[in-house]
Amino acid sequence: MAVPVVNALINFSTGPGFAQTLILDEGILDTNALGDATTLIVDVSDFINSITTQRGRNSIADQFQTGTMNLRIVDQNGDFNPQNSLSPYASYLTPMKKVQITATYSGVTYPIFAGFITSYVWSYPKADEKIAYTTITAVDAFQLANNAQISTVTGATAGDLSGTRITQILDQIAWPSGMRDIDAGLTTMQADPGTFRTSLAAMQTVTDSEYGALYVNGSGSFVFQDRSVTAGSIAGTPTIFADNGTGIYYSQVNWIINDVLIFNKATITRVGGTAQVATNAASIEKYFLQSYYLDNLLMQTDDVALNYAQAYVASRAETSIRCDSVLLDLYTDNYNTGIIAALSLDFFDPIKVITTQPGGSTIEKTLQIFGTRNVITPNSWKVQFTTLEPVIDALILNDTIYGTLDYNVLSY
Repeated sequence: MAVPVVNALINFSTGPGFAQTLILDEGILDTNALGDATTLIVDVSDFINSITTQRGRNSIADQFQTGTMNLRIVDQNGDFNPQNSLSPYASYLTPMKKVQITATYSGVTYPIFAGFITSYVWSYPKADEKIAYTTITAVDAFQLANNAQISTVTGATAGDLSGTRITQILDQIAWPSGMRDIDAGLTTMQADPGTFRTSLAAMQTVTDSEYGALYVNGSGSFVFQDRSVTAGSIAGTPTIFADNGTGIYYSQVNWIINDVLIFNKATITRVGGTAQVATNAASIEKYFLQSYYLDNLLMQTDDVALNYAQAYVASRAETSIRCDSVLLDLYTDNYNTGIIAALSLDFFDPIKVITTQPGGSTIEKTLQIFGTRNVITPNSWKVQFTTLEPVIDALILNDTIYGTLDYNVLSY
């Protein structure tokens, strides 16, 4: 049975970049980073006891969260003892060093997690055994942006598109240009307000004003996607997961219907504007009043803010059964397509889930991926996708699905 190979690298260099240092006359241009000394990168792949990674969107907060990782390695030589004078790593064992998890399958290497170490924890299962476990916890670059305070954003003037503004904020904290994937955006911004806040908060304000998405991908790069992706990608060809032989087999699936995503009143206020309110009377009568509120956004006009409110209510006034999560066991026999899907699918990719019920009826729905979780040991690998409907519904224009997207979505 062919299974993916997990790779775990600890990079003891400083700075945000994950590339191996390139020494003159060595290395690969456009792949490595130029430096005057070899970066100390330690491959601990053969010593993995367990790995857990988590990245995704909080459906309540309506924002992506900081990605996390726990890497537990077996230390038989005391190499990860910071007081071991014979250890080649002892002086390097400090927070904010880098760790990178990838998977190799059928000659392709897939990024899983790239982040920054926050702690090392040493544990000893039995006093008479000469073995130690070092558990390394890490966070992705969201946490670094949350720690970086800013007040002004250089060059951030009225009329900037949202993607331009995200780029300006990342420039302000000197985030490497090679570690960004930024859409141009569809909404024009006001001038930056110049208030004291974190760079992450500043980017999330821009993202909310766009009705887009901001997250860190498995390679450690900031990704900003405008609403043409957050809404429109659901129209793509979905990867099908099914228990009836019509798609990729899954190990477990959870379906849910609840009130968590119901909002039938939205109040959106931009900086310098007046509150723009949208409601859905039928939804209020059915589900009681469920309110959503955002202020200090940066769209340029109240009309755009009102469109935002209307779009939000149109997207959230009703609810139905949805697939909450899909679990894939990568150690399933003959699971080539499942392994490739587990390693390659990411946020906003559309999937269709089909589940057969007792008596022969089925539940099926097409959704977007909003979260990934990997749990890896030497003898198992499970990947869980969490899913949601699109964060915003898109119009069907001119008899074509998801044409030009704007905030003017269908009303109930």
